[in-house]
Amino acid sequence: MVVNVAIVGVGLVGSEFIRQVLATQSKKIAVIAVANSRQMLTSTQPLTASWKDELAASGATKPFTLDAFTASLAASKASHPTVVLDCTSNETVAAYYPTWLEAGFHVVTPNKKAFSGDLALYKKIKELSSQPGSPLVYHESTVGAGLPVINTLNDLVNTGDKIVKIEGIFSGTLSYIFNNFSTLDASAKPVKFSEVVSVAKELGYTEPDPRDDLNGMDVARKVIILGRVAGLDLTQETVQVENIVPELLRNASPQDFMSKLPEFDAHFEKLNQEAVQNQQVLRYVGLVDPVNGKSSVTLARYPANHPFASLKGSDNIIAFTTERFPSPLIIQGSGAGAAVTAFGIHSDILKIAERTQH
Repeated sequence: MVVNVAIVGVGLVGSEFIRQVLATQSKKIAVIAVANSRQMLTSTQPLTASWKDELAASGATKPFTLDAFTASLAASKASHPTVVLDCTSNETVAAYYPTWLEAGFHVVTPNKKAFSGDLALYKKIKELSSQPGSPLVYHESTVGAGLPVINTLNDLVNTGDKIVKIEGIFSGTLSYIFNNFSTLDASAKPVKFSEVVSVAKELGYTEPDPRDDLNGMDVARKVIILGRVAGLDLTQETVQVENIVPELLRNASPQDFMSKLPEFDAHFEKLNQEAVQNQQVLRYVGLVDPVNGKSSVTLARYPANHPFASLKGSDNIIAFTTERFPSPLIIQGSGAGAAVTAFGIHSDILKIAERTQH
């Protein structure tokens, strides 16, 4: 049985997903609709490699609205299971998931908003997708891109394991920054914090304004998602977040932030030296703590023999400590980038294809 896929948001990740589907000549997935914020393209036949040109040409005749896009999929749903793939980071699109589920569409997304924002929306989505025969929702790529984080946590929870702690370096940006800034490698050349942030920005690892990484809110959203999957009603108010942006720079312009960050190098160097003198390194870590009820995002110290201390590059690492796994179950690898994020989406949609076989 072929699964039809309709994509909202065809930027880097959405385009890469289509490229992967076309490259594998998938017999299970047919992309039949695409939309950006301005226009949409729908078809009764699978889209081909010329989809970008066809979408651009459709602008005048098919302006995009969520309602019009959804209405255009009615015929598709009648013939094949249909997945709406949200590749935006838009709250309005996320708030539309219940409408899609009530209409019988499955939902797959890397968009964190529905799973880390309004708790009532999250519970509504869960309710609509958890009944026998109800549409399915998969969001593996909301945490760790293509790494099997959500799937593993669901397996632990669904098999009755007790989650003791989930701890991880969930930001590729902050992984890169602290792996390079704080190291016990005696041969490594000392670097200033502002220099590492600047290089990370030049390499495209950070958001256009690096404060959007350094303030910890992206990591907090991932902590909330994992906490909710583990059964906790976490919200942004209940997760303690250590914002490592110097207070005097929080309201500066992006340009002033970068130019004045060197003034705070001594502060970060002091933190690093305190750690190194104790044979420890600094890592920016998210924690889900069901036992003590204190989920958090903090700049923490780890000894040299800890898995977080030996992380390289911009990798993510997630450690699940449970009743069955007192020695943590660890998942590690590339946790950012269009290719691995699209891989996570691709595998989610294949799971739906398998589960909807008649």
